[in-house]
Amino acid sequence: MKSHFFKKKHIASFPLGGPGWASISHIKIILVLVAVIIAAASLVVSHILVRDLAVEERNRMEVWAEAMRSLSTAEENTDLNLVLKVINENNTIPVIVTDDQGNVQTFRNVEIDARNYEDSMAVAAEMATRMRASGRDIKISLGTDAGDIHVSYDESVMITRLSFYPYVQLGIVLIFVVIAIFALLTSKKAEQNKVWVGLSKETAHQLGTPISSLMAWTQILRETYPDDELIPEMDKDVKRLQLIAERFSKIGSIPEPVDTPLAEMLHHVVDYMDRRTSQKVRIIDEFSDCKAYVMVNSSLFEWVLENLCKNAVDAMEGGGTITIKAVASQRVIIDVTDTGKGIEKKNIKNVFRPGFTTKTRGWGLGLSLAKRIVEEYHHGRIYVLKSEVGKGTTFRIEMKNEK
Repeated sequence: MKSHFFKKKHIASFPLGGPGWASISHIKIILVLVAVIIAAASLVVSHILVRDLAVEERNRMEVWAEAMRSLSTAEENTDLNLVLKVINENNTIPVIVTDDQGNVQTFRNVEIDARNYEDSMAVAAEMATRMRASGRDIKISLGTDAGDIHVSYDESVMITRLSFYPYVQLGIVLIFVVIAIFALLTSKKAEQNKVWVGLSKETAHQLGTPISSLMAWTQILRETYPDDELIPEMDKDVKRLQLIAERFSKIGSIPEPVDTPLAEMLHHVVDYMDRRTSQKVRIIDEFSDCKAYVMVNSSLFEWVLENLCKNAVDAMEGGGTITIKAVASQRVIIDVTDTGKGIEKKNIKNVFRPGFTTKTRGWGLGLSLAKRIVEEYHHGRIYVLKSEVGKGTTFRIEMKNEK
């Protein structure tokens, strides 16, 4: 029989999901590395293409500049068909021709937003100066008397697009990686939810038979020993087991919420905890004046509050104060505060993660199930409001106020 049992502390130290989470982490790392490699390769290839195209465009502009020189120095009988063809074939590279004084002679493939000719020439001259400063300038000598001209040019539309292309590709790759990781996490979470739902329902099913037997034995004992004071207490515990089994059977199913007075439900929790905790634990009621109603499944929601109180008792190591406070305005707020050892800041974000526990013995499922009951089943919110090591912790639940 020993092989069928194991110590809880071994389970508490093993994260929920086991090696599955490790494999997802590896896949995430691989996806990120692939994205980095693709981005780096794209940047390198694009840089090489842009560099080669820039050299090619420089060569084309040198030919174009030579054609301009031929056009400027041509005689009346010179055949200029080839020269004009070279000049007119440039439909992509912005180019501005200026003289030695910076006066614009002509420009091509340049968009200038100006109201008149003088403004256009001024804008073109400014653009030519910028092109020349960036090193995209070819000086052409027209002879000793005619002086020189400068052919200044800018990057073509193709080079500009290629310069931005790797960043667009990088964005697409990052989006793909994010979607892939999200899909992996979602599928893993769905798989785990199915496991825990199945486990909960199976637990409820397995509890059903012994509970039925206990109910029958309690009835027999009541008939045999009608004056025994312990039998009613045994009956209460059997009914409590029934309630626990009912709660487990509802995990994974859509609960049926009922409009419930909040103070009454909280009193049930306090009465239950009072009977089952040490005299050293004091529970303070700060909700009796709250007249709010909430749409809840009382069985499940009381379990959430009991779980918070049990965790508080464990954190206080058997002695201290638990304060349950409820206030209502547009939202109903329930605070459960203890005077226990508190939660370290690094652990606050993990307290609702399945399998996480700081106890030497524990499953690490209570707060995870509590979060699911509050947020998924009742559309509320549960979180750690504040916690200070050595002073205590406050858990807060927020719900819709029905009245």
